Amino acid sequence: MDSRALFQTLHMLAEDNAAFFRDSTSETGQRFLAAFTTIREHARCLEPILGHFATINHLFDLDEQTPANGYRSLAQTVRCCLAHIIHKSRYVAANRRSIFFRTNHNCVELEAYCTALTQLRALVYLAQRLLTHNRPGYLFNHEERGLSEQFLREYITMQKGCFYGRCMGFQFAPSIRPFLQTIAISLVSFGENYKRHVSGIGVAASSLFTSGKFAIDPELRGMEFERITQNLDVHFWKSFWNLTEMELLASLASMASSQVRLSRALLVPPHSFDLPLVADPKLTVTITPPVAHTGPGPVQMRLISHELREGQDSEELMNLMRPEGTLALELLWKAKPLPRSPYLVVHFHGGGFVAQTSKSHEPYLKSWAQELGAPILSIDYSLAPEAPFPRALEECFYAYCWALKNCHLLGSTAQKVCLAGDSAGGNLCITVSMRAAAFGIKMPDGIMAAYPATLMQASASPSRLLTLLDPLLPLSVLVKCLSAYAGMEPEPPEDPTVEKLGPINMMYRDTALLFRNLRLSASSLFGSVVENVGKVNGSGGGTESMRKSISEVGLKSKLHGSFNESRKSQTCQDLSCSSDAPPDPAHDPVQKHQPGFFLNDGQQETATSSTHNGLTFPDGFQPIRSAQPATSLPLELSPIVRNPFMSPLLAPDAMLRGLPPVHIVACALDPMLDDSVMFARRLRAIGQPVTLRVVQDLPHGFLSLSQLCRETRQATSICTELIREILAPPDQDSPPPAAPTTSSSHRKHRKLERTLHTGPSTSQSTHHHSVPEDTTGTGQERSVGAASTESGIPSGPGVKMSTSSQHLRRGSGSSGGPPGKSKEMPTPPPGPALAVTPGQDSSPTSGTVGRGVGA
Repeated sequence: MDSRALFQTLHMLAEDNAAFFRDSTSETGQRFLAAFTTIREHARCLEPILGHFATINHLFDLDEQTPANGYRSLAQTVRCCLAHIIHKSRYVAANRRSIFFRTNHNCVELEAYCTALTQLRALVYLAQRLLTHNRPGYLFNHEERGLSEQFLREYITMQKGCFYGRCMGFQFAPSIRPFLQTIAISLVSFGENYKRHVSGIGVAASSLFTSGKFAIDPELRGMEFERITQNLDVHFWKSFWNLTEMELLASLASMASSQVRLSRALLVPPHSFDLPLVADPKLTVTITPPVAHTGPGPVQMRLISHELREGQDSEELMNLMRPEGTLALELLWKAKPLPRSPYLVVHFHGGGFVAQTSKSHEPYLKSWAQELGAPILSIDYSLAPEAPFPRALEECFYAYCWALKNCHLLGSTAQKVCLAGDSAGGNLCITVSMRAAAFGIKMPDGIMAAYPATLMQASASPSRLLTLLDPLLPLSVLVKCLSAYAGMEPEPPEDPTVEKLGPINMMYRDTALLFRNLRLSASSLFGSVVENVGKVNGSGGGTESMRKSISEVGLKSKLHGSFNESRKSQTCQDLSCSSDAPPDPAHDPVQKHQPGFFLNDGQQETATSSTHNGLTFPDGFQPIRSAQPATSLPLELSPIVRNPFMSPLLAPDAMLRGLPPVHIVACALDPMLDDSVMFARRLRAIGQPVTLRVVQDLPHGFLSLSQLCRETRQATSICTELIREILAPPDQDSPPPAAPTTSSSHRKHRKLERTLHTGPSTSQSTHHHSVPEDTTGTGQERSVGAASTESGIPSGPGVKMSTSSQHLRRGSGSSGGPPGKSKEMPTPPPGPALAVTPGQDSSPTSGTVGRGVGA
């Protein structure tokens, strides 16, 4: 996209407003002048860099039909910020002479976006440094301790609160921003009351009554959000993310979601069993229960089915059901069971490997069960840090094998099996398939991975620079989740001074604490209102009210000791890579040199400008530094993060060739976008069937927001379409039934024309009963047109999509989708050669910035 018109408009408006306020003698007028002057300077420096990015963006795409990578996403974010500034500048120019013009309010709004633009300029410089230091065509930095380490230093010291206050979620679709603001207010309120109470009801009640001050004071919310994300450990994030597991929220979500005939939790005992080998069904392999870290134990699952099917009412399955806290009236067994479905979906939920269960993902799983007509088995694997790698992988693999062995109990014949998962679950889908190929058992017919994490190292890449401003995936949180999954997160010691209370005494204590917090919250809210009134009237400008939360007080002593003297890092045992075949550095995009995104022992970072060992910015520029205490991030990681079963992007070609067709759905503004792009490029390079869909304007984790707005519903329908493609390719006569609403959801993407041309292509593979070889599939060339789109400042008509997959036009009532390549055992299927006539999906509006990542 040519951004010259965008910058010309910005320069014109900034010059006009600066000239108006240049003669103003008021303090607010001088602030306006300083803001517009700074904006002009930032725009002058950013314009040539973004122009250069536009000339090289295509070098990092999967193909020309899928314009998506971190450089495009960063440029899109900068243009979106500029568009918001243009919108505010136009408003100021049109209303600055009015007596109703809210001078102070508009000045604060403009200053907030000016601060955000300053930090984005720093990120653009960092991306430019990556571009010059990385190997050609590679998105991840390959240096052992180079730019990645320096970028972490910059992240620690750069101010991030500006992105969590007035500018919260400016880069996402307008319908998403209110939800993100609600999440931010809930998080800072929860953090202020974290560890004040033992029971969750006390924390929730106190958070509710303390949230008012964060709702009316965006600056305070931004400072507190930054403090919490930098300082609190993974146990806080586990507690906050697990709020979706509360009975009240789970019941509300269940009522709003599709209704199913069966949603039951299962507890599978840890018993060994045998499965036949694909190469020789007369030979079997023994599947043993998971044993890592905690020894043999049962595996928890959830079976979801829209209709009652044969086997789901059996006594054997009833004996596996585990009780749940929710009370529900079910009339399941009075209906006559339907025949077993030939399809089965095995699902692994997301949550950073540390939080959530199938219960919090149940709303969209119910929709899948209804639209696909297939039973869904969602695995509740053990979570870190209590059960680090490889416990989750072992449980998911055991559950997959158990589902193949006992599919008759699940209401399925398992003729077609699809693995589906999001985020951490997408990682598990890939690694479970790699392990199944190593064992030589039946492979899944395909994988649907939504925004998967394929490189479990906090390595520097253009998209991961967006962790500075992403409200759902800050870098410090990603690092803590990664450390927990790698076994680096220390267990919190129990406080011996805490008295063990019984239920009655706990109720008395929580009641007293609740009333105390009500009084303190009312006082704090009244004080903040009075203080804001004083600021508007011009009083109290010389002092700043600093409110210390429990997150700061609780960590004050630990941080003081950690950052004033040398600190030894927490390390785990030196574990070697468990793969039999080491990755091939010649073909692996990031394995040759492992980037370490962590500081050395004894190295400390201050809030001053870059030292002689750090980064230097051109033109004497320096980003705004944070006033928050420096964060304590893990300094070292175990070599286990290089294990291909933990970081599939580092797997050798031989292991990746054993994967079934992989369908990836990524978000253009997701910090994990480069994980999806680079993994798809690796599969494409070795001829493996892979598709990549990229949705616009949505954050990481949109599946959990599937019912929030039109954009998330459309993105979720893409995932459903891909699963349907795996279960019933278009050449089959009996596709899974689709709900009536499915066709309407696909009509929203009717501009993507779909035609199909097939040609025979086969590939052969052999297996041995002891050391099976990897299954090799023949790659397919895919092409679909996707044009870059432009839209206005905050508005977007829906989810815009970039794709490298094929599309098949369906008639009314059919349940096709983009045709994929499914794998039948024991031999891979023929791979049709497909060609698609592209259709343009371009809808320019009167805006000045391109919202699409392909811009």
